[in-house]
This record gives sequence, structure tokens and C-alpha cells, in this order.
Amino acid sequence: MTGFDFQRLRRFPDVEAPNLQAWDATDELLVRRAVESGVDGDEIAVIGDEYGAIVLALTDAGMRGIRVHQDLITGRRALAANARALDLPLPAAHELDSSLLAGVRLVLLQLPKGLAELEEIADAVARWAAPDVTLVAGGRVKHMALTQNEVLARHFSHVQPQRAERKSRLIVASGALPVPDQPPFPVSRRHDGFTLSAYGAAFAGARLDIGTRVLIDVMSTLVPPSPAPASAPFHPIDTPAGGLRAEFRPVASPAPLRVVDLGCGTGALAVAFAQQHPDAVITATDRSASAARSAQATIVANGLAARITVTLDDAGSELPDGSADLVLLNPPFHLGTSVHEGAGHRLIQAAARLLRPGGEVWTVFNSHLDHRGVLTRDVGATEQVARTPKFTVTRSIRRG
Repeated sequence: MTGFDFQRLRRFPDVEAPNLQAWDATDELLVRRAVESGVDGDEIAVIGDEYGAIVLALTDAGMRGIRVHQDLITGRRALAANARALDLPLPAAHELDSSLLAGVRLVLLQLPKGLAELEEIADAVARWAAPDVTLVAGGRVKHMALTQNEVLARHFSHVQPQRAERKSRLIVASGALPVPDQPPFPVSRRHDGFTLSAYGAAFAGARLDIGTRVLIDVMSTLVPPSPAPASAPFHPIDTPAGGLRAEFRPVASPAPLRVVDLGCGTGALAVAFAQQHPDAVITATDRSASAARSAQATIVANGLAARITVTLDDAGSELPDGSADLVLLNPPFHLGTSVHEGAGHRLIQAAARLLRPGGEVWTVFNSHLDHRGVLTRDVGATEQVARTPKFTVTRSIRRG
């Protein structure tokens, strides 16, 4: 085992709290397995390393050429920040494709929360890695289930769970099985009025989650704020004396409504709003690469690629302050496997930054959460516009 000091790792820019840390015992077990394997670094791929604990520990042990895939942009930024803080070289980052896995003989995986994501990863490893690849997947015992073994067994002939250590367990899969001609993702499903497409790690997959459906139904009854007036140019005109003076004339056509679907998931809110408001200009953004790819596929499937832009970003950090007239928000209340309101609060704070004075944020959230108080504090006056047994929809106006 290496002498790597895991306690030096941080989660930043992700939510940080006393009960949240940047590594767990599973990371340490996966690192030990890789060190003992004798496989060279350039034949190792690491998937799901949330904040860089696995890949940086192996890099600190002298391994070079390791490839890494992290779905969340917050994880990618945390890995880069931790590498700088520890004065370690930054490993090569890849998407979940052949560039990540070609020639790889050992894959280290922090087991994802969803089976669909595990299905996509297992298919990718069997499809693109070396024929003799070994996939070592690990997780906390309390979050593991036999169904994960069943998913792996659809792609590997040998799946062997290991004995639990420190409340974590590894599963070793080898003997990659033949794969179909086409990858299994994205999947698509038709809903009332639009199609959703989803890659494996996208929340709810191609289903329409209940909270999103509630906000979509309420959106059709709400009148959006008027767009901020566009800047009108100065036009030179003749004066009676034959000279010229500049006159400020309003533009002939109003500015479009600027909308941000913040934490867009598969893009359902963006697509529904675009269908209801054909003149709106919409940006859909999410910190998950799988979600961003899913939203793009959804937008293309609904013929809206010319009107909706998709970005991979952390809480809209690359969008200008005050650039939105309206923000649509269905914030998460989980951070990985932990229930934590911090992720939702970060998005509410981001919505406040993105909105111009007088702009609005329409939010749906589980009614037991105190998001209304946070919206009032960080955005402005907030009213409840709908409530179901489980969800609340609010409308908040950005204070000047």
C-alpha cells in the first residue's frame, strides 16, 4: 500500500461539510488492488473517482499514464485542484469512450448509484478495453446489491465478489463477453408532447421524474417576465441647420426572453418551455457530462437544436451575471449517496447570480425542504404557486 495522505484531499468546488469527505475506504481498497496487480499505469483506467483519491494516490506511487473518467464537472475541477495542491501531474481526462479504454487491462471503478450507469460502463469496458481486461468495482457495502453483480454478469463471464473490508467490498469481473453492434445508450422514450433521450448516468433516465412533470404542468399557467430591454443604437439624423445629431431610437423588435434551465438533466424543462414559448432563447446546463449529452440528444430528437444551447458547467459558473430573465430549477437533494441540501442551495445561489433584477426563478422541490426560505433570502420575494402531496412550486423575483 502507498503512503498517500488521503486526508489532504478536498471536495472543492463541490459542497464541503463536516460529514462529507473526499475519499472513503473503497478508494483505498481499489488503490491497493492496482498496486498489487503489477499492471503499468498506461494500461489502467479509473472511472467514477469522485475527487481524485484513486488516481492521485496511484500517481503519488509512481504510476504514470493513467486515464480517468469523471462524469461530474465538479469532480474534474476537484481533481485538478487536488493535483495542484499536492504538486502531482494531472492525469489525462477522457469521456466514456474508446479513447479512455483502448488497450486498458485494468479498470478501477467506484460503483455508481444507478444500474443504468453501471450497464453503460460495463458495456464500454467489454467493448473497447483489451480482451484480457479485469474490471475491479468497489463500493460501500450498505449501498451494494446483488443486482449490480447481475449487470456485470451480462458483460463478463467471471464475476467474483470479494470479502468486505472496513465496510467496503470489491467485485472482480473478467472474461469480457461479446457486445452488440451498437452501444445500449442513449435510450429514448416518448412522453406527452416530446421525446426524452438519456445516457446511463442521467437522473431518471428517459423517464419523466415526478417533480419535473409538476413544474411542466404549472409552467403552462405562468406568464414569464418581460425580457430586459435591448440596447438601442444611436442613429445620425439631419437637423434643420443641415448638421447631424444622434438620436436614440428603440429597436424595432423586442429582445428575446433569455432562459436558463439550471441543472437541466435530460432537458425536459428546456424542451417543454421552448415548445410553449417559441421566441425564447434557452441555455440548458448541468454539471453531469451524461446529463449534458442526454439533454443534447433530447433537444435534437425534438427538433430544437437551433434554439437551445447545452453546456457542461458547475452551477452555470461560465454564464455571465445578470444574463437571464428566467431560470427554471428542479434542484437535487442528494450528493452521491448522501442526502444533503447543499447541492440545491448552491443552485439557488447560482440562480440569484444569473438573474437580472426583476428576473424570475421558477422552482420545484420536495415540500419538506426549506428551499422557500433560501429562495427568499438569496433571490427575493417568493410565492407558492402550486403544491402537491410531495412537491412545491414557487416563483421568486430577483430583488434589484
